[in-house]
Amino acid sequence: MNVRFLETLICLAKLRNFRQTAEKLHTTQASVSNRIASLEQDFGVALFNRGPLGVSLTPDGEKALAHAERIVKLVQNMERDMADNRIVGGTIRIGVIDTIVHSWLPQFLSRTHQLYPKISIELTSDTTQNLSEQLQKGNLDLSFQGAPVGREDILDTALCSFPMRWVASPMLGVGTEPLEVGDLARFPIISFARGSAPHRALLQLFSAPAFDGVQIHSMTSVAAMIRLAVDGFGIAVLPPAVMTDELANQRLQVLHLSRPFPDLVLSACHQVAPAHPVIAPLVSLARQVVSDFGQQHGSAEVAVLPGEAGVAA
Repeated sequence: MNVRFLETLICLAKLRNFRQTAEKLHTTQASVSNRIASLEQDFGVALFNRGPLGVSLTPDGEKALAHAERIVKLVQNMERDMADNRIVGGTIRIGVIDTIVHSWLPQFLSRTHQLYPKISIELTSDTTQNLSEQLQKGNLDLSFQGAPVGREDILDTALCSFPMRWVASPMLGVGTEPLEVGDLARFPIISFARGSAPHRALLQLFSAPAFDGVQIHSMTSVAAMIRLAVDGFGIAVLPPAVMTDELANQRLQVLHLSRPFPDLVLSACHQVAPAHPVIAPLVSLARQVVSDFGQQHGSAEVAVLPGEAGVAA
């Protein structure tokens, strides 16, 4: 059971208004509604009466609220006690790919500071290939990257997958009709770094002799990819999680292809015997932050969690 959903139940019971609850929790009304609906489905009962003047707890909701308050309080005490026990100071060296920098990393760092205020973070942003190498050499304590390392001495934990979508500036006039691969080949292609999973998928997509002339421009900076796409340099394949503003402002439009592009699967990787006791809790925290990030945007287009459709756990 998701503790965030229980916190939403408590907040909605107090405010009796979906909009105010969403504002209080820094999320959307749709996300609040989805969390409550999920709890009602899990319990098999209605928790709230909905009316034109707001919402009120049902008798089952009153019982659920009492349990939720105890559970949330217990979790808060646990987090505080665990933080008190494990704060020993020092530095945690974390590697991260640029895609995560531009999506849920700020929330993760904020939550980490709240739980472990005496720990300093040394952050390295690089490609998955380079992060894997640094992790194996012992130069990183934890890595959030775009593929598992796949070694016996490294523990790989699936975080989520980011759906990948083809996007272009409206000024290119690509159109909104369903496209084929050949339609894309007429434009420069903006790609993730050479050797990355998306770059390998692009090479496979355009491997036919008919596409010998296609131009694929690879780069390590997600910000640069988005800027070039917005400016009409070419078309890009990116996760919507990193370009929510550009899509909302229609500076980029999603292109519809008959052939889907593989999701970008994100993993947390660290040594099987980590050097610092907070590494495993940080991986658990990352999974919670990813879940909250997906709920905040209220769409499976943003992030799909392990165990849901389309994710390799």
